[in-house]
Amino acid sequence: MGKLAVHALRAVLAVVLAGTVCVQTLMVWTLVGGNDPEDGSLPLTAFRVIAVLGMLSAQVALVCVWRLVTMVRRGTVFSHAAFRYVDAAIGAIVAAALLWFAVTALNAPGQREDPGVTVIMGGVGLAILGVALIVLVLRMLLAQAVARDVEAAQMQAELDEVI
Repeated sequence: MGKLAVHALRAVLAVVLAGTVCVQTLMVWTLVGGNDPEDGSLPLTAFRVIAVLGMLSAQVALVCVWRLVTMVRRGTVFSHAAFRYVDAAIGAIVAAALLWFAVTALNAPGQREDPGVTVIMGGVGLAILGVALIVLVLRMLLAQAVARDVEAAQMQAELDEVI
């Protein structure tokens, strides 16, 4: 991974992380302060709590990607330490999908005249779960690469003994 790509990715991750922290702080401030100007026709408090939790799951995934990029840059990504970050990212993505399904369920009663919106929102939730499955497949590839790396190191050690 080139230096430019690493710096660009880190810049994007930093901006997104800072943005989610700012929005999250304002939403928590609104929840705690009770300054909800809406008329209460929708359960906005539930939506805000889900949004805060959703941003938290995104932040976990962002930090995990940051750590994995650091490992790539150092050349240590093909180690057992990388699994911790990949597993946490998968968990964060699954949590985001479950939170999206909660938003879909909260929104569904208001969509009785147009149930297509609920179906589309359900499809988005499935797409988010699909991303988790893609990362899971990538984790399996990482496991194979780590196993090959360990096997190669053992063969190199045996070869060094013979020589």
